[in-house]
Amino acid sequence: MLERVKNFSTLIGISALLVAGSAAFFSVFGLSRLFSGAFFSVIIMAGSLEFAKLVAASFLYRYWNDINRILKAYLMIGVGTLVLITSAGIFGYLSNAYQGATVGFEKQSTLLISLEERLEQLEEDKVFLKEELEAQVNDLPENYRTARRQLRESYNPQIQKVNQDILELKSKMSDLELNLIETGVDVGPAIYLARAFETDIDTVVKFFIFVLIFVFDPLALSLVLAYNHMIVNEENEKDSIEKMYDMYTKKKFKRDVKKEQIDIKEDKVEKKTDRRLLRGGRKPNKK
Repeated sequence: MLERVKNFSTLIGISALLVAGSAAFFSVFGLSRLFSGAFFSVIIMAGSLEFAKLVAASFLYRYWNDINRILKAYLMIGVGTLVLITSAGIFGYLSNAYQGATVGFEKQSTLLISLEERLEQLEEDKVFLKEELEAQVNDLPENYRTARRQLRESYNPQIQKVNQDILELKSKMSDLELNLIETGVDVGPAIYLARAFETDIDTVVKFFIFVLIFVFDPLALSLVLAYNHMIVNEENEKDSIEKMYDMYTKKKFKRDVKKEQIDIKEDKVEKKTDRRLLRGGRKPNKK
């Protein structure tokens, strides 16, 4: 029974170490990105605070009834504040990772939108040139064939230039769309969820980041407290077993002493009896 409890407490301790260590890692590097001007200093400071937070939480659990109210209140406020700081650091780390994964996608998306707007403008220019050409040709008498031909020839280079620009833009847009498909693999799940909930990608990602930070560090702190609880219970059980053993040993010692005293008394009585018999000239019967 004790062996199973010990194994389970070890499992809780490992889980607490992994979750708390991961939370500390994300928080420390998230804060270092936020204050990149003092990168290593922030890492040392944030790492020390993360370790102190776990120690303070363990101290509060173990000595809750032994410390005064002022120290208790200060440690509770400190631990709560550090939980918020850790959550903010995790948010910064995950947000930075999301931006790094989507920066190329966003650049290409912005470029594609600008190309689409440019394509629409060229299509409008093409329609305008054709309409203007037809209007000027219609203004000329039908017998002015040479003038009409010259007028069309004067507009043809402009229309051909617009058509060439449209073809080049469509080619660029095709290549860009293929690149977007390749780049969008990294943010594909976020895009799918955004479409499912009919919202933008940033909102979906922020929602999941908030869910993670509200679970991450509180879970780590809870596991640390659970590990302390298991350790305290094991220590109490060990103390009770040692007390029971001490009580049993003392009782056994008392019984042995009492038995030894009785044996000594019996030996004395036998010796006295033997001496009396010898004085009377009779030999003691040997059993």
